[in-house]
Amino acid sequence: MHALSLLVAASVAVAAPARKPQTPAVTNIQVGPRPFWLVDQMEDSPLKTELAACSEKPIRHAPFFSISHRGGPLQFPEHSREGLYAGARMGAGVLECDVAFTSDRQLVCRHSQCDLHTTTNILLIPELAAKCTTPFEPATADSSATAKCCTSDITHDEFLSLCAKMDSSNPDATTAEEYQYGGPEWRTALYDNCATTIDHKTYIEITQSLGLQFTPELKTPEVEMPFQGNYTQEIYAQQLIDEYKAAGIPSSRVWPQSFLEDDILYWVQAEPAFGKQAVYLDPRVDTAAGYEVAVASMTDLYNQGVRIMAPPIFALLNASADGEIVPSSYATAAKNAGLDIITWSLERSGPLEPAAAEGEYYISTIADVITGDGDMYRIVDALARKVGVKAIFSDWPATVTYYANCLGFH
Repeated sequence: MHALSLLVAASVAVAAPARKPQTPAVTNIQVGPRPFWLVDQMEDSPLKTELAACSEKPIRHAPFFSISHRGGPLQFPEHSREGLYAGARMGAGVLECDVAFTSDRQLVCRHSQCDLHTTTNILLIPELAAKCTTPFEPATADSSATAKCCTSDITHDEFLSLCAKMDSSNPDATTAEEYQYGGPEWRTALYDNCATTIDHKTYIEITQSLGLQFTPELKTPEVEMPFQGNYTQEIYAQQLIDEYKAAGIPSSRVWPQSFLEDDILYWVQAEPAFGKQAVYLDPRVDTAAGYEVAVASMTDLYNQGVRIMAPPIFALLNASADGEIVPSSYATAAKNAGLDIITWSLERSGPLEPAAAEGEYYISTIADVITGDGDMYRIVDALARKVGVKAIFSDWPATVTYYANCLGFH
């Protein structure tokens, strides 16, 4: 490991600090240099001229259009208190908490139920590492290092004792310390100094204190359900909604998400006030056959009460013969059925290099017309003005916030 990794690995080995008090609402929105750098990278075009003309315009929150995806994971550990505030500071109008459950059935913010081995320092705490579904196994000449640690392996209090870190691992590691880091260099470890893990209730408190909107995602369980014999998927889905009710949060500010159609339909039927804003993270588009099924199903979903579809970016865009980025058949079908569209996740792919674009999940359908990072705003503009998306998740919300403020998307 290089010196920075050694320093950071040592820092995450310490116990998590005391929980920090909330700060006042964020009103001084700062997008930093990245949006301006992206505009500078663009080829000359009317869009570049439009965006450049806003360079000195005051920036405000984008009330809905800019959604903070896991906080600000381009630089901050995802689903950490620090990342959440970073997303707010960059003007996101909506903050996300991916919701998983612990062994004592408490809801916590984590992108996957079983990613603690790559997103926290659990492997450096022997008594908690011993509870992992699959304890750490070092790399050998014939196999990579492995581990699998789930929120459901530990209690709520044990989860909150962990440090959040950048999502990465080293497949060549022979020790748990070496396993901590192995991510791409463009996703920096600069702010990886024992970030604060949070539970769902804390996420609600912070987002409420900031006056922003909520989008909790009910993560698909990776353990057999019912969990512990009687914790059903329906109880899990209802518990998420109940925590907003208990906090006095109006349903109009909550946009619950799930990849499971049954979760969406449960909310539509059991909690219609929340269900009308439920966001279906459509997983069917990952295969050609599933994509066609999805396109054909839009009217049926609408008739069942679904109102918002949220596929990944690639499912909404195609490249035309003359090099333009245009709406896909999925985008057209959703709009024709009366469905709103949200999409994810901008800036998840890293630098938009032509050689890398072909294999990148989020931009695979437009890889032929990607020439570099300046195309980031071509993608945003196509989603906003051609597809007509309601909002965009981004790993660095400032990029979308700048566009929204410049061109009036709120």
